Amino acid sequence: MLVAFALGALGVVFLCGWRVLDHRADRAQMARLIALQPNDPPRFSASMVADLPAPARRYFTYAITEGTPLLKVAILEMTGQFSLGSKALPKYQKMSATQVLAAPEGFVWKMVCGSGLGRMSGSDSGLWTRFWLGGIVPVARFSGTNDHRRAAFGRYIAEALFWTPGAYLLMDNVKWTAVSGDTFRVSVPHAGLEQSVDVTIEADGRPSKVVFPRWSNANPDGVYREQPFGAYLSAHKSFDGFRLPTHVEAGNHFGTDAYFPFYIAEVTSVRFPSALDR
Repeated sequence: MLVAFALGALGVVFLCGWRVLDHRADRAQMARLIALQPNDPPRFSASMVADLPAPARRYFTYAITEGTPLLKVAILEMTGQFSLGSKALPKYQKMSATQVLAAPEGFVWKMVCGSGLGRMSGSDSGLWTRFWLGGIVPVARFSGTNDHRRAAFGRYIAEALFWTPGAYLLMDNVKWTAVSGDTFRVSVPHAGLEQSVDVTIEADGRPSKVVFPRWSNANPDGVYREQPFGAYLSAHKSFDGFRLPTHVEAGNHFGTDAYFPFYIAEVTSVRFPSALDR
């Protein structure tokens, strides 16, 4: 009995120590990304987007106020709901999260949802997915594979379009195409990966929808493949010269009968830190 108790106690200590290391890695990666913020960025002018397709021009002149510094790194705070189930039984849980977004280099999304023994917490990033049940039981750990890297890249490249639009005007080799009068496509190459995203805008240039082919295994076969992912955007507000959506509903299989929003976020603050803000 004593031996079993001692082994159990050692196991708890080990798991708690492991969780502390995850927190430390989150903080280190967030600090690395924040340090990528340009110290003296150019300021936005409509002339910068004069050669882009018409819907892209309308988007940028809506999203960025003339003269705004083109900051690429943002820290977002959000609440909302996160589904731990399926379309038939979503099992939505209350969620809160902090995200550092620094396209095209990476992101960290640190989230807590649920409560009590069912509380889920952890982080998603370009380098790993790590979540814990009750704070001490690891339930999802993925990292170091091309599949994970490609899936994560799709997520944060798409999110950067509507949450850090200034980042796109600082990138090299970005390709812009008009899909229709109110939709444009952007394609971003970076570090051997490439992701395209379609953005639909309203008459005033306000983005209302993003859709992109995401590399994912969220399908009945559990096999990684490209499948439509998308989000509806609304409740736009101004943050330091940027007009950004604060309500986002996103999910897999966008545009099909299988779609449902597993991620419903209400952004409560957006901050553009300096490179020295760690």
